[in-house]
Amino acid sequence: MQLYFIRHGQSENNALWEQTQDVKSFIVDPKLTETGHRQAELLADHLVQVRDNPDRQWDPQNINGYGITHVYTSLMQRAVETGIKVAGRLKLPLIAWIDLHERGGLVLDELPHDEPVGYPGPNRQYFATHYPDLILPDELGESGWWNRPWENQDQRRERARRVAGELLTRHKETNDRVALISHGGFYIHLMAALFGFPDEGGWWFLMNNTAISRVDFYSKEIQLVYHNRVNHLPTDLIT
Repeated sequence: MQLYFIRHGQSENNALWEQTQDVKSFIVDPKLTETGHRQAELLADHLVQVRDNPDRQWDPQNINGYGITHVYTSLMQRAVETGIKVAGRLKLPLIAWIDLHERGGLVLDELPHDEPVGYPGPNRQYFATHYPDLILPDELGESGWWNRPWENQDQRRERARRVAGELLTRHKETNDRVALISHGGFYIHLMAALFGFPDEGGWWFLMNNTAISRVDFYSKEIQLVYHNRVNHLPTDLIT
């Protein structure tokens, strides 16, 4: 299996943070900005490219292309909007995976609360109406996909281990090339789960919007092939 972890395009909150460095005006479930949509389009164009070079069997830089076989997305709308463009260009189903959400969950910091406040999130009918091509999980009902309090550190670690285990269950010892459309914060926890890093803070793997990281799985080891690649973006669209 080859795993391609892809961060969503620039969201409305990403743009607000760049402008203000303040979370007070954040939106609970932001969508993509115009820049984010353009990033996602360029990402999709990049992933669909195929170069026939039969002499190049070992291809750690994806010179021959990507050959993506599966596309999963978080249910946060910035990821769904990114995934719609990617899966559409690849002519693949876009499969929602609730556990790919950003760390903390669907929450906002609201005074006078000591912890961020959880929101229900869009429900099944909302996604079916606004994103009809998205394949929804059976457990998603009409009360919203989150509908919980803020996710603490221990819960984040457990979720990352759960995703890592489920990836292996679904795709271990296959030639599948799996794209996960997810989030920069969750990437840290998933990498810790996959590679056995201590997940206590003090380190960070930066992911730009629509950046790609590749991890290859073998029978006895996993390899980080590359991290945070944005070759598909011009300089003025790197955020």
